[in-house]
Amino acid sequence: TLTGVKIMLRKFILATAFAAAATASFADGHGKKTIVDIAVADERFSTLVAAVTAAGLADTLAGPGPFTVYAPVNDAFAALPDGTVETLLKPENKGQLTNVLLYHVDDRKLMASGIPHGSTYFKPLLTSERLCITRTADGVTINDGTGTMANVVIADIKASNGVIHVVDKVLLPGTRPACH
Repeated sequence: TLTGVKIMLRKFILATAFAAAATASFADGHGKKTIVDIAVADERFSTLVAAVTAAGLADTLAGPGPFTVYAPVNDAFAALPDGTVETLLKPENKGQLTNVLLYHVDDRKLMASGIPHGSTYFKPLLTSERLCITRTADGVTINDGTGTMANVVIADIKASNGVIHVVDKVLLPGTRPACH
């Protein structure tokens, strides 16, 4: 039920917040925060944090990196069709959830200024797929496997193990996006 999923989501958030709070001062030996620490501390990412926890990726994304994470805000998850998040959070769908989340991660530190002008294919950690990232004077957009665009609404949130770019859409794998 939806109530049960909401309770499960709250438990994931609390467990992750507790773990992050317990280790935050040890993030990199210099007091800097990891990508996970930053996400846990920002309520706009509570659904992302729950999903990362459910997929068992929190330790990976708290690791040394470097990583670039295209982090969808809660509203991006809410815009998915009804029941999508609840279905993905079920233990039997962990593989599918992991694929969706890894589609949001690059194994390099890509600052917005390091993205070439124009459109370029990027290979996320979900290596069989591609993203088309476009940088113009107006900002950065990301075309996913569904053919729809996500906007980078906040770029270059620096972490000790990489960078976060906040996006307004959950990126979904699918067909290779057109990139030209």
